[in-house]
Amino acid sequence: MSRDVFFFDCDKTLYDYDFRKRLPRLAELTGVSQYHLADAWWAGGFEEAAERGELATTEEYLAAFADVTGAALTLEQWQEARAAAMTRIDGSIAALHLAAELGAVSLLSNNPVIFKDSLGVLAPDVADVVGQNDLVSAVLGARKPERRIYTRALGRLGVLPENAFFADDSAANVEGARDYGITAFQLVPTADGFNTDELADAIRAFSER
Repeated sequence: MSRDVFFFDCDKTLYDYDFRKRLPRLAELTGVSQYHLADAWWAGGFEEAAERGELATTEEYLAAFADVTGAALTLEQWQEARAAAMTRIDGSIAALHLAAELGAVSLLSNNPVIFKDSLGVLAPDVADVVGQNDLVSAVLGARKPERRIYTRALGRLGVLPENAFFADDSAANVEGARDYGITAFQLVPTADGFNTDELADAIRAFSER
């Protein structure tokens, strides 16, 4: 029998993410205004291009960031600002460990290569569980919810859609996975956090099917 694979998004799924905390820290570290950074880099489409793999290395990312924004940024500064926007979701990390007991686990996140290279710093608890299965969109050359990111992720892990489970906060990403035959679960905020108990139940139900 084929082994099940459980894919997890990172931002707002395993770790909560708040760009409103990242941008001020970047401005403080670089001396460049929040408005200019947001307008030049993010609104200019460069972060999305990096997430598609157009900036193939961490070095290329940092060089492009400096060229586009005028803000020289070290890897350590990038990591510091990124970490400022991230908060661990304990129930999701517990669900990740549960999934690892029941099958293989992998990250599947829309992020640039610099994020993949920094995972052990930003989220060591995630890196320890997923190991080499730290898939980001930049490596796969497509972003969720594009169909090809799911096909490529499955190909990397050697798993059929019916043996794959995927957790993400985005309804569009969840529907994209379901359209390809993957069992998918949407993590959403609740009155006291996130629906992580339901995520754990869904993982168990998928494993027992």
